[in-house]
Amino acid sequence: MADQVQVGAPPADKVVVVPDVPLAEKPPVAAAAAKEPPPVPESEEELVKQKQVEDAEALETKISDSVADGDDEEKVPQSGHYKEESTRVADLLENEKKAVEELKVLVREALNKHEFGGFAMPQQQQQQQPKDDSAKEEPKPKAEAVTETVAETKEESIAQAETGDDEEKVSTATVRSDAVEDDGAKTVEAIEDTIVSVSASVQPEQPPEAASKEPSDAKPNVEGKDAETVSNKVLPQEVSIWGIPLLADERSDVILLKFLRARDFKVKEAFTMLQNTIRWRKEFGIDELVEQDFGNDLEKVVFMHGFDKEGHPVCYNVYGEFQNKELYQKTFSDEEKRQNFLRWRIQFLEKSIRKLDFSPGGICTIVQINDLKNSPGLTKWELRQATKQALQLLQDNYPEFVARQVFINVPWWYLAVNKMISPFLTQRTRSKFVFAGPSKSAENLFRYIAAEQVPVRYGGLSKDGEFGNTDAVTEITVKPAAKHTVEFPVTEACLLTWEVRVVGWEVNYGAEFVPSGEDSYTIIIQKSKKVGCSEGEVVCDNFKVGEPGKVVLTIHNPTSKKKKLLYRLKTMPASA
Repeated sequence: MADQVQVGAPPADKVVVVPDVPLAEKPPVAAAAAKEPPPVPESEEELVKQKQVEDAEALETKISDSVADGDDEEKVPQSGHYKEESTRVADLLENEKKAVEELKVLVREALNKHEFGGFAMPQQQQQQQPKDDSAKEEPKPKAEAVTETVAETKEESIAQAETGDDEEKVSTATVRSDAVEDDGAKTVEAIEDTIVSVSASVQPEQPPEAASKEPSDAKPNVEGKDAETVSNKVLPQEVSIWGIPLLADERSDVILLKFLRARDFKVKEAFTMLQNTIRWRKEFGIDELVEQDFGNDLEKVVFMHGFDKEGHPVCYNVYGEFQNKELYQKTFSDEEKRQNFLRWRIQFLEKSIRKLDFSPGGICTIVQINDLKNSPGLTKWELRQATKQALQLLQDNYPEFVARQVFINVPWWYLAVNKMISPFLTQRTRSKFVFAGPSKSAENLFRYIAAEQVPVRYGGLSKDGEFGNTDAVTEITVKPAAKHTVEFPVTEACLLTWEVRVVGWEVNYGAEFVPSGEDSYTIIIQKSKKVGCSEGEVVCDNFKVGEPGKVVLTIHNPTSKKKKLLYRLKTMPASA
C-alpha cells in the first residue's frame, strides 16, 4: 500500500508545470535513408608515433586547465557553422546556373552519342581517323605531281594534328592542375578519358568515305540512304544513377549539382567525374549487388536510426564492435573477406540512398554519427586497408551525400590524427565536422537530433516500448547542487505514464501524487532515492489517478556539474 502523508508539494528551486493535455504527436517522418561508410582517417603509423607524445602532453595540459576551471571535459575542437546548400536551381548564383546548363549540354551530347557505359572509348578511337586521309580525296591532276602533292599535304596535316593535340593536352592539363589543387582524387584515367572525349567530339559522325561515295548528280543509293536514316534515328542512351534517369526530370538537376559542387562548379571536371562514376557502377555491378544477401553479422556496426532536427536520416557507425575478435577475423582476416565487407558497405549505402528524396528542396543527404568508443584505432592494419578502399570509392563516386559528420566519444589519439589531416581538408569540409569527448557526446547529439530520436545507448529516449520516436521529449538543464520539480496536472481519472532520464544520473529521483482536495493526502509513488549511472538508463513509471490533482517528479542534483533532464508522458482514459 502506498505511503500517505499530509497534502503539500515538496520544496524545490524550480518547478515545471505540464498542461493537462496529451502530447501532440509529431508528423511521421520519411523512411530511413542513406548510409555512408565512416571515414576513419588514414595516416602512417610512424607519423602517429612521432606525434603521440607531443599531442598527449598538450591534451593533458588542456585537461588540467579545464579541471582547474571546474570542467573535466577535454577541449575537443568544434566545427564552424555549416549551412547546407540549396538543391533548387533557381536559388543558385548566376555562374552556378550557367554551370548546370553547360553540364546538361555535355550529358545530353554523351547520351546521344552513347558515350556512357564503358564502351564509348573504343568507338571514339575508331572515329579518330588520321587527318591526312583527306588529302587522298583531292582530285589528282597529273601522275608526276601526285606523290609530291600528297607528301606535302601529309606533312602539313600531321603538323597541324600534332600541334592541335598538344594545345589541347596543354589546355586540359592546365584545367587538371587546378583541379588537383582543389581535390586530390583525380586519376590519370579520368584525364585521358577527358582528352579522348573532347577529341572525339570534333570528329564527323559519318566516316569520310560516306560523303564521297556517289557524285551529287547521281541517282541516290537506296540501301545507303536507308542505313544513314536508321543511323540518324538511333535513340539516345538511357542511363540511371541511384534510380534517377539522367535528364529525365528536375531530379537529375539535383544529381548534377552534387557532382558540380564536388568539383567547385568546374563543368569539365564534374562531367569527367560523372562519366567515371557511371562506368564504375557498371563495372562494379551495382544493380546486381543490391540484390545480394550478405547476412546480418554487421548490423550492429553500421545502422540507420531516426532523423535529425532538419529531417536528415541519421547513420551510426560503431567502431567499438570490432573489438570482438571473432567478428574482426570473420570480416577482415583475408582479402576475399575484406572485399566482401567492401561490397556489403556499398550495398548498404546504395539501398539507403535510393530512399532519399531527390526532388528540388528534398532531403538528399544524411548525418553521420561516428562512435569512437573502444575503437581499434590505427593498430589494425586490415581495418585500415578496408576503410581506405571504402573511403576512396566514396570520394570518387558518392559526392555530397553527407550533411554533417559528428564524432562522439573521441579519444585523445584521434585528436592527434585529426590535427595532422585537418590542413588537407577544405574549409567547407571542415565546417561539417563536429567532435565531442565522452562526457559531452549526448549534449552534442542533442544539438542536432531531438532526444526522442537518439538511441538510449547514446543518451536519448528512443527505444522499443510504449513511447515511440514521435512522442516528444522535454529537455531541462538542472543546475549543480539544485533541486528541480516537474508537475503533471490531472483533472480527471486516467492512467498517467511517463519516462524520465538524467544523462549521467548520479542524482536523487522521487515521484508523488498531490490531490487537489484539501482533505486528501499525498501519495508517494516513488520514495526519493539516489540513481547511479549503472542502475538503469531510463526510469519508466505510471500511476492510476482517481481524482483531480498533480503528479510531481523531483530531481535533486547534489553534484557540482549541471545535468540534462529528459522526460515525456502520456495519459490513457481510465475506461481504457
